[in-house]
Amino acid sequence: MASLSVGEPQEMEGEWSCDDAAVSWPYPRVDRRCESEESGDDETRRKSINGDADPNQPTSASKEESPVDMDTITLDPEEEDVDLVHCRIGKIEGLEVLQKAKTLSLRQNLIKKIENLESLCSLRELDLYDNQIRKLENLQNLTELEQLDVSFNILRKVEGLEQMTRMKKLFLLHNKISSIANLEDLTGLEMLELGSNRIRVIENLDSLTSLQSLFLGTNKITKLQNLDALHNLSVLSIQSNRITKIEGLQNLVNLRELYLSHNGIEVIEGLENNKKLTTLDIAANRVKKIENISHLTELQEFWMNDNQIDNWSDLDELKNAKTLETVYLERNPLQKDPQYRRKIMLALPSVRQIDATFIRF
Repeated sequence: MASLSVGEPQEMEGEWSCDDAAVSWPYPRVDRRCESEESGDDETRRKSINGDADPNQPTSASKEESPVDMDTITLDPEEEDVDLVHCRIGKIEGLEVLQKAKTLSLRQNLIKKIENLESLCSLRELDLYDNQIRKLENLQNLTELEQLDVSFNILRKVEGLEQMTRMKKLFLLHNKISSIANLEDLTGLEMLELGSNRIRVIENLDSLTSLQSLFLGTNKITKLQNLDALHNLSVLSIQSNRITKIEGLQNLVNLRELYLSHNGIEVIEGLENNKKLTTLDIAANRVKKIENISHLTELQEFWMNDNQIDNWSDLDELKNAKTLETVYLERNPLQKDPQYRRKIMLALPSVRQIDATFIRF
């Protein structure tokens, strides 16, 4: 593979960006404690949790780079795991020899179109992260595909996936997608990542009854709705949106992790049926009182920093959570108390971490 220098950051076209959302919506940016961790490389994950990309991060898809000829890249017909990362590939072609390939990574290239993959019928995983792709197309022959990553491209629609009935994980992080649609045939889908797009409404998920993880952070969603069919959902992340009320979660009885930070929530409510929750993140909202969670006895992580909690008696709501290990309460009025940490330890003796600091015994 060619050894390449990384160019300038890629210009994203269009009228909206995550930064625009931060300006128009009067709440802080995401605190980056949760998002799917399987899409992207390690460095990108550290800088771009929840789809909120570092605007200073260079991408390989720079306009200053010119594509290489595929003839200069040596392919092994016996290889099952093919890695063509950051090779300045401008067009997908000449891959017909990879008949035994199970995984194909083409991330961080200059690819503009998905094409010429129809012969790779044995492919299980396809990675097109960080390219210049505008449309999901020409995937109909890849019926064995179980994982597809087209994050950090310039897609505007979810489409062309009707034949992907074996798909388990779909990553479409940081595109320009405006609606959730055309997923009804992916009935075996277990993970769906749509963070950092332009989505305004949660919809068209009723057929995804196998879904276990749903990531919708950094969009423009105003209401929690249309989630009733997702009985198997265990992780829901909807950080950095425009949610003002916790609702619509009554059927998610298997939910274990709920991330709602950086919204406009004022009251903790609507969690009566979510008794299996182990992580609850309501950081950076407008909550004045910890309430309506005394039934969450399996809670292990409680993130309530950057709210308006001012009454120590509120911690009584957490006393039934005997396995609670971590609480975040910093930047609430409570923190002004000189005995802040000591009072938390006395009220919640099982806790091992307060804010970012572990308790020393």
